[in-house]
Amino acid sequence: MVTLAEVAQHAGVSASTVSYVLSGKRSISLGTKERVERSIRELGYHPNAGARALASSKSNVIALMVPLRTDMYVPVMMEIAIAVATTARAHGYDELLLTGDEGAPAVRRVTGSGLADAMIVMDVELDDERLPLLRAGDRPSVLIGLPADTDQLTCVDLDFTAAGALCVEHLAGLGHRDIAVIGEDPAVYERHTGFAERTLDGLRTRARDLDVRLLHRPSVGGYDAMAATLARIFDERPATTGFVVQNESAVEPLLALLRQQGRAVPEDVSVLAICPDQVALQASVRLSSVSIPAEEMGRQAVERVMAKLQAGGEGGVRLLAPELTVRASTGPVSR
Repeated sequence: MVTLAEVAQHAGVSASTVSYVLSGKRSISLGTKERVERSIRELGYHPNAGARALASSKSNVIALMVPLRTDMYVPVMMEIAIAVATTARAHGYDELLLTGDEGAPAVRRVTGSGLADAMIVMDVELDDERLPLLRAGDRPSVLIGLPADTDQLTCVDLDFTAAGALCVEHLAGLGHRDIAVIGEDPAVYERHTGFAERTLDGLRTRARDLDVRLLHRPSVGGYDAMAATLARIFDERPATTGFVVQNESAVEPLLALLRQQGRAVPEDVSVLAICPDQVALQASVRLSSVSIPAEEMGRQAVERVMAKLQAGGEGGVRLLAPELTVRASTGPVSR
């Protein structure tokens, strides 16, 4: 590993001059600076991260809190994490990935130790225990998600309320009057996770506006659980002709069960999903869907963090408008 002293010798300057070029703490002549930078490039020198952090009180690291729970669709979470890492790297920052379900203690550990200059927080609950610490902390933070109270917070997310409303509007426009919602794992609602609660609010509110009967049933996903959920739905609402699915692990079992029951999609029943495009396109029936813009949420979260780091950028809420793509799984109610 190349040392700072070796860079100094190669450039013909003192070690302190190299240090000043790296830190920018003193004015160095343009010719000397260019000579030092050329030596750094040619030798492949990388400053020690710990020493750099001590010298500048900066770590050039953004912490991303992304609890990997068994009741969540991990590929979406990781797509956001990759977008955060890529965008942060473009700004000269690295990503510290915190995947444990630690809640407030993890926030204290990061802010108290100086491990990161800023935090991006995912899997946000309506009344999240991490929020008071983020509000009181001295490090910038951005939420990918929306709690009940956004005061003094910076948030980026899909407008899940509007997404739910859009699903009802689409199916109602095709003549569906009885719609069943197959939701996330019950644990997601028990935690009052923001995106799931907001989607449900949008579904219910728009259903009332359009005089549509709506039935919501959470599901752990998988074939057996979906079979029980579907049987319950048709037992309670035999006239159901439209399904909204917000649970990626339930998509293929639902389609398989409908086929087994002789219910054609979309001739007999329509299925609309809130999911990543990849899930919609790879399903056995290409699904009409509201896309989850995971990459864009991750990118915007980093941009807002950087604005706060560099210029004390303003907070506030940025909600991405939902986009519905009609494919082969939705159609008019059969008469």
